[in-house]
Amino acid sequence: MKVVVLNGSPKGNYSITLQTIQYLAKIYPMHEFRILHIGQHIRMYEKDMTKAIEAIQEADLLLFSYPVYTFIAPSQLHRFIELLKVQNIDLSSKYATQITTSKHFYDVTAHRYIQDNCVDLGLKFIKGLSADMDDLLTDKGQKEARAFFDYIVWSMKVGHYEPVPKCTQRTSSIPVESGEEVEKRSGNVVIVTDLCEDDLQLQSMIIRFQRRLPIQSRVINLRNVRIDGGCLGCFNCAVDGKCIYKDKFDEFLRNDIQKAEAIVYAFTIKDHSMGALFKKYDDRNFCNGHRTVTMGMPLGYLISGNYSQEANVKMIIEARSEVGGNFFAGVACDEVDPNTEIDRLADTLTYALEKKYVQPSNFYGVGGMKIFRDLIYVMQGMMKADHKFYKQHGQYDFPQKQKGRLILMYVVGFMLSNPSIKAKLGNKMNEGMLMPYKQLFAKLENK
Repeated sequence: MKVVVLNGSPKGNYSITLQTIQYLAKIYPMHEFRILHIGQHIRMYEKDMTKAIEAIQEADLLLFSYPVYTFIAPSQLHRFIELLKVQNIDLSSKYATQITTSKHFYDVTAHRYIQDNCVDLGLKFIKGLSADMDDLLTDKGQKEARAFFDYIVWSMKVGHYEPVPKCTQRTSSIPVESGEEVEKRSGNVVIVTDLCEDDLQLQSMIIRFQRRLPIQSRVINLRNVRIDGGCLGCFNCAVDGKCIYKDKFDEFLRNDIQKAEAIVYAFTIKDHSMGALFKKYDDRNFCNGHRTVTMGMPLGYLISGNYSQEANVKMIIEARSEVGGNFFAGVACDEVDPNTEIDRLADTLTYALEKKYVQPSNFYGVGGMKIFRDLIYVMQGMMKADHKFYKQHGQYDFPQKQKGRLILMYVVGFMLSNPSIKAKLGNKMNEGMLMPYKQLFAKLENK
């Protein structure tokens, strides 16, 4: 069969992910693999999609190949999907799948993003392969790659693919009133948006939020910000945080956005994400590496679109707050009652700022940071800025450092494994576990 590989990595032939494709091409010479470096040459495809369309129309299988960038695919691949959708070509007879490499930091949201857009395009989608960056160098990884491709071939042969979810298309927006403007105190809340001139709905949401927020705010429209391109994955910023681009985006990010008291992102849902421009902005945030430089800062969202049906977008929005150590002030959407939701967001954001309220991380944050912790510790020789930050903020919280707790667990384990000691303990184990809490309550009573 003919396989067209849509290589979303900006590194082109130097992509780690692409090496798995090259491996499969050698193992399965009976199939034709044609590689389009869409990530590296996105500006060329913005001018002319003809060659890409011709290759796609001749293909039996579209294979998306990319590294996971900031919860999803690189912004260059986002842009290509935008360009592909406006071509309005019939892809209903074709299959699609994906291969990614990452450290498994939210690879699930990246995979779901591609799957949802393949469904939009009418493609028959087969579940993809999420590999670690080093998997292909191991026998186990090579075996998994071969098993994955065998599964793809079998699925196409018998006509199996993922069920198509049913979604209700949005027919109209609920009008947003400007609302009565409240008195302002001095402050610095920044609203980051990709607002276009004809998006009057999102514009009205931003206006109401600014009027109802009792803190001075300002709007930064990414359409007016110089961003020369998406992240290249070059790691030029690994040592000192300086981006290889000359557009001074890193300085703009640190001075105009990250010095604010709170950030509110405002966008209209596009292609099951915040859109290609916002993704470019997100990816270029990698000049901060894996450092949670805005931790403690409240984050909020103004979203126009069918947010209730975008489970993947919901996960990304909550997870980015949790991993960043930010207070998630909530989402105001225009699906049901935008006026009330916008007012609630303004109130919640104000409370978080005045009380300096930050909640402890849930699974999204704890799990994500453990992946980063282990990654940066191993790569500390290269990721020097990240390593320094993690040491300063106590983020190397490895369990093996808790020597006292480890010894205690060995003692407890010994007692539980001895039937006679275990019988004598009775309920004393539970009582012992509650003892610290009883001491805490006793202190409260004595105050």
